[in-house]
Amino acid sequence: MDDDLRGRIEREAEKHALLNAVKHESDADVGAIMGPLMGDNPAFREHGDQIPGVVGGVVGRVNDLEYDEKRERLEELAPEELAEIEAEDEEDEHDLPDLPRADEYDEIRMRCAPNPNGPWHVGHARMPAVIGTYKERYDGWFCVRFDDTDPETKRPDLEAYDAILDDLDYLGFDPDATFKASDRLEIYYDHARKLIDMGGAYTCSCSGEEFSELKNNGEACPHREKDVETVLEEFEDMIAGVYDSGEMVLRVKTDIEHKNPALRDWVGFRMIDTPHPREEAEEYRCWPMLDFQSAIDDHVVDVTHIIRGIDLQDSAKRQGFLYDYFGWEYPEVVHWWHVQIDAYDVKMSTSTIAELIDEGTLDGWDDPRAPTLKSLRRRGIRGEAIVDAMVGLGTSTSDVDLAMSSIYANNRDLIDEKTDRRFLVRDGAELPLGGSPPAEANPPLHPNHEDRGVREIPAGDAVLLEPDDLPQREERIWLKGLGCFQYTRDTLQYTGEDIDVVREGDVDVVHWVPASESVPVRMRTMDGDVTGRAEPGVAALEPDEMVQFERVGFVRIDGADGEDGTLAYYAHP
Repeated sequence: MDDDLRGRIEREAEKHALLNAVKHESDADVGAIMGPLMGDNPAFREHGDQIPGVVGGVVGRVNDLEYDEKRERLEELAPEELAEIEAEDEEDEHDLPDLPRADEYDEIRMRCAPNPNGPWHVGHARMPAVIGTYKERYDGWFCVRFDDTDPETKRPDLEAYDAILDDLDYLGFDPDATFKASDRLEIYYDHARKLIDMGGAYTCSCSGEEFSELKNNGEACPHREKDVETVLEEFEDMIAGVYDSGEMVLRVKTDIEHKNPALRDWVGFRMIDTPHPREEAEEYRCWPMLDFQSAIDDHVVDVTHIIRGIDLQDSAKRQGFLYDYFGWEYPEVVHWWHVQIDAYDVKMSTSTIAELIDEGTLDGWDDPRAPTLKSLRRRGIRGEAIVDAMVGLGTSTSDVDLAMSSIYANNRDLIDEKTDRRFLVRDGAELPLGGSPPAEANPPLHPNHEDRGVREIPAGDAVLLEPDDLPQREERIWLKGLGCFQYTRDTLQYTGEDIDVVREGDVDVVHWVPASESVPVRMRTMDGDVTGRAEPGVAALEPDEMVQFERVGFVRIDGADGEDGTLAYYAHP
C-alpha cells in the first residue's frame, strides 16, 4: 500500500469514524464503520485485509477527542453529512411516519394479505416489514390472511401457505392470527345475503361485454331492479353450483353514473368451475371477488389500518360502498407506490420465477439467481437486514428504488464482527516455494478478535494464487500469515523480511492456499457457480456457518459437495 492510498483511506476512515461517533454520541466503532467505508469506496476492497489496521489507528485518534471536538472536526470534513445527522435528530425517531389517528384507537390492528401462489420474492418483504414494525411501535396486533378465493387465474399453491409463513418467520415476525379466506366462505355468503336484503346487490346474467357497454354508457343493467326474493333465490343457486362459470354474478349496487366507471355496480361474487386445490374448499363454486372478501374480513377482525399500493385506490372506494351499506367505519388507509429493486436479471414476479423453475432455468426458489427471500436466506443474509432496508424506504407514494447494496451493508454490520476469516483461491495458479519458509501460517480467525485464536495452514512445497495476484519477475509479495517472498527463477523465494516491508508500502499482501492440502469449494453466486480451493480448515465448517473468504466476500457454508468438497453460497462483498 503506497502513501497516497494510505492517506486516502485515513481521510475517509476519519470522516466515517466521526459520523459514527457524532450520530450515536459515543466512541466510534471499527466494525460499524467498515461497511459504510467500503461501500462508499469500492476501490479499497482489494486492500481489504490491510484496511482494518489503518482504520483502527484512525478510530483510536477520533475516540480521544471530546464530543464537541468531534463535531467541530466533522463540520470541517463533511458539513453536509453533519447537517443530515442534525436534521434527523430533529425528526421523529422512526423511519416510518405515525399512523393516521393512531391515538384514537384502543389497539392498532393490521393485516398482511398475501396471495399464496408461491414463496415471497424480495419485494414482498416490504409489507410485513412495515406492518411488523408498526405492530412493535404501537404494541398492536396483526394477522396473516391468505387471499385465496381465486382458484383459477390466481390459483393457490398448496406449498405456498407454509412457505410464506416461513418467510415471515425469517423476517422476524410472528402473526397474532392466521386465516385462509377459502375457509371463510360462509361468512361472505351471510354478508351477501344481508346486502341483498338491503337491496344493495343483484344477480346478473349479462355477458361481460354486454355489461361493460352498459356500464361505460352509464346505463343500468336490466337485472338491476329484480325483487329481493328473486335475487336471494338466484344467489342460493349460485352457492349450490347450479350455474356454470360466467353464467351468473352477484353485483354490488353503487352509482351507475359514477364518474369512475370502474366503481359502477362491481362484481361481488362469480362462478368458477375449477375446483380449489385445498380439499376443504374444493366443493365450492361461488367465489367472492377480492374486494368483497377483503372488505368483509377487515371489518370482522377489526382491522384499523390498511397499507396498500396507491394503484389500489379504487379498491378502497369499491369497499366503501359496502361499508356504507352496513354502517361500518372504513379503516384508515396508508397508500404507497412500488419498490424497484436492482441487481437481478430475473423479473420480480412470483409467476415468472415459478415458470423459470419449472423449465429448469432456475434450480429452485432458493437459487442464488432468484430474487426471493428463500434465496437470500440460503445465502446467509439476515432477515433483519432486509427489514431495516425496507422500513428505511418509508411509505412514499412515489416509486422508490432499493439497492441490494443497502441490504448487504445492513447484513455486513450484523455479521462482520461474528464472522471468522478464511482463504479461498479461485482459478488458482501454482507456484513452488523456496528458501526455507515457515512450515505453517497462523493468520488470525478474526483481525479484531485475537482471543478467537488463529488458523493452522500448512505451507507445503507450493501455493496457489489468484491470477491477478501473480507477481512479476523479481517482485516481492507478502503471503498473508506466512511472510515475504520474491518471485525468482519461477519460484517464490522466502526472503525472511518482516512486516515493515508491508507497512512501508513496498509489498502487496495477497491470500493463498497450499497446493497440496487445500480443499475444493464450489461457491454459488448470482452470476453462476465459481470453483476454487480453500485452506484445509474450511472442510470442517458446519452448515449454516458464515465465513468471510478474505478479499472475496462473505459466504454461508451449505454443506458437503461431493466426497471431499464444500458447497458455499455467496452473500455479498
